[in-house]
Amino acid sequence: MNRKGMLMSAGIAVVAVVLSTGAALSAQDKYSLKVPDGLAFSEFRGFEDWRTVAVSQSGDKIEVILANPVMIDAYRAGVTGEGKKFPDGSKLAKIHWIAKKSAEPGSPVIPDALHDVDFMVRDSARFADSGAWGYAEFEYDAPSDSFRPGTLADKPPQANDAKCGFACHTVVANKDYVFTAYGKR
Repeated sequence: MNRKGMLMSAGIAVVAVVLSTGAALSAQDKYSLKVPDGLAFSEFRGFEDWRTVAVSQSGDKIEVILANPVMIDAYRAGVTGEGKKFPDGSKLAKIHWIAKKSAEPGSPVIPDALHDVDFMVRDSARFADSGAWGYAEFEYDAPSDSFRPGTLADKPPQANDAKCGFACHTVVANKDYVFTAYGKR
């Protein structure tokens, strides 16, 4: 290959690298997100495949509550709060969708647009001052296909640090700060 051909090939390679890097940089990596105090989306990698604890509907949203294997094992062993604590490493994820009525027969209410994802992790060393639980809430923006930590401007308002859920969860302190019961299967 002559010098001109080598330069052209090198130039094409550089353009290809720049274009592919630009595309990669423009796509959000949700696992790089953190709330203040360090609770990160990456701590919940794989949550989409966790087992379902329960589903519910609140107002215009449908939610599914998922738990990691540590927490599922604790639920199955009879931990429901009520004086028993979930072990460190227990994790919950709650996915909210806007609810809509299906056009299918019976008009069931089904998930529509993704709204947000909430997380809880039990870590008695990191979160000793919030009932041993850390919290995070990440709002989803459909047009940009990206997440961001919740803020006080959201509805409902969300403090955006790792203790954001503690105030709400104190009403279930006797259940180790966990609202959701593991339903009979």
